[in-house]
Amino acid sequence: MKKGILLVNLGSPDTPKPKDVKKYLGEFLMDERVIDLPKWARTLLVKGIILNTRPKASAKAYQKIWWDEGSPLIVISERLQEKIQKQVEQPVALAMRYGSMSIKKGLQELVDQGVEEVLLFPLYPQFAMATTETITVLAEELRQEFFPQLKMESVPAFYNKPDYIEVLSNAIKEHLEGKEYEHLLFSYHGVPERHIRKSDVTKSHCQIDGSCCRTQSAAHEFCYRHQCYEVTRLVGEKLGLEPGTFSTSFQSRLGFDPWLQPYTDRTIERLGKEGIKNMAIVTPAFVSDCLETLEEIAMEGEEIFHEVGGKNFVTIPCLNDDEAFVNLLSNWINEWVSSEMVTA
Repeated sequence: MKKGILLVNLGSPDTPKPKDVKKYLGEFLMDERVIDLPKWARTLLVKGIILNTRPKASAKAYQKIWWDEGSPLIVISERLQEKIQKQVEQPVALAMRYGSMSIKKGLQELVDQGVEEVLLFPLYPQFAMATTETITVLAEELRQEFFPQLKMESVPAFYNKPDYIEVLSNAIKEHLEGKEYEHLLFSYHGVPERHIRKSDVTKSHCQIDGSCCRTQSAAHEFCYRHQCYEVTRLVGEKLGLEPGTFSTSFQSRLGFDPWLQPYTDRTIERLGKEGIKNMAIVTPAFVSDCLETLEEIAMEGEEIFHEVGGKNFVTIPCLNDDEAFVNLLSNWINEWVSSEMVTA
């Protein structure tokens, strides 16, 4: 059977204009795994409130970071795909969970090339309902409806794979060489606390009480919070970081329900007020720089830090199309191609 690979990232509006941003946000926020409310409540919230207020503000944010070539996330993802394709003999397609570069189009592209067996590769190191799960669920629905002849497997979360941790750690180390910093903040995209409990396969382990993420459990396979803290721990260990010189936080909360804490903006503010003059920040929930890293962190975060007396604010890029990251993903893909499917 001819094999092919479908890389899947988050997505982006087609342009930074309010009408395109509104269309994109509508698809994104109406996903039941992003805003996991009953459909009537989700519709009321998204179409009745959010889409009447947020698109203009989000469009301004996108305009700040938009590149001449287009959306940074799309451009970077395309560069990653092209580089991987040079190291992989099988067809490598690219899709987005939201927006015009749909998963259906990506699967069709592979099928048109004679592919019968697909490796679905969500470009997220950690598992989450609103990232990995929504991709795999939609891809399977599309396969059943439009491509029933396809065989498909997906790459599970790779947050704790030693070769990934090594690539991430080396990238952080290289970017910090010659730069002065007192604290390294690992900022991950936030999710509502209820997402953590919903993903708990044991239905009892995840208490979000500061200890459950450190206590061994089957729940960790699908616990986003545990996996984020584990990346921080493993990278800190790899780089030999001293306790107290690095920490974890969560960004991009929405609405009034409890989200994972501590919040990134408040953590940046607190560190500055405590006298930290030089800090660095890395965003390991993303493999590609996007609105959340380029605007929310690199612009808004730096502004917060300077307002409270901070001096130097170093933003570490995502892995993007870094050669070591390209080699890592290509090696994983080639291992899959040369073996029977063993991913889950």
